Amino acid sequence: MKKTYAIIPVSRFSQAKTRLSPTLTPLERENLLKAMLKDVINTIKGSVDEVVVISSDKDVLDFVEHLNVVCLSEEGKTDLNGALMQAARWCSEHADQVLIIPSDIPLIRKSQAQEMVELADKWPVIIAPSKGGGTNALLVPAKGVRLKFGDCSFFQHLKEAEKAGLHRYVYDSFYLSLDVNTAEDLGEIMIHGSGTETRKFLKSIGLKVKSNHGVERLRVERT
Repeated sequence: MKKTYAIIPVSRFSQAKTRLSPTLTPLERENLLKAMLKDVINTIKGSVDEVVVISSDKDVLDFVEHLNVVCLSEEGKTDLNGALMQAARWCSEHADQVLIIPSDIPLIRKSQAQEMVELADKWPVIIAPSKGGGTNALLVPAKGVRLKFGDCSFFQHLKEAEKAGLHRYVYDSFYLSLDVNTAEDLGEIMIHGSGTETRKFLKSIGLKVKSNHGVERLRVERT
């Protein structure tokens, strides 16, 4: 089986999930990111040979240091794809392929991480789309594929796989499609996130979820 390293890019704790400002305080948003990060790391750790966390925030790297991961500090001022390419270059010296996972998909299952790694024996590129057209998991060779994370990146990664002449597999999953950006997303975690650190944290700060008949299906409230 190919040697696989996972890469998790993490933004600064002080900039965590600003779109949730109407629902959560800055400290709650930071602790939410910490809980999601723990969930992602603990879930994928058994399916890959190494987990690599890259961030420009020393506080992030200090936080994950005890979680048995490789810590990489971003070099210079760069965007998300620049940081990921830096991490991929480092991984290419040790691994055949990389599994890129955002830090905010706490519903990912251990079985899904394992399945993606196993599917890579047949499909060199595996893409899990987000519900908004982004990319919530990407397994690619450690070299040779340009990373295009951002708006509608799912379609961009399909194109990059085609340009590289690599067969690709679309891993379509509700649990992988959910990244956390809105109060409704928090509601989905409350419903589907049994056993996760993220759900435990949301319950600890008194959040509860109710059905809603408006534009959003779920309404999140404080108890």
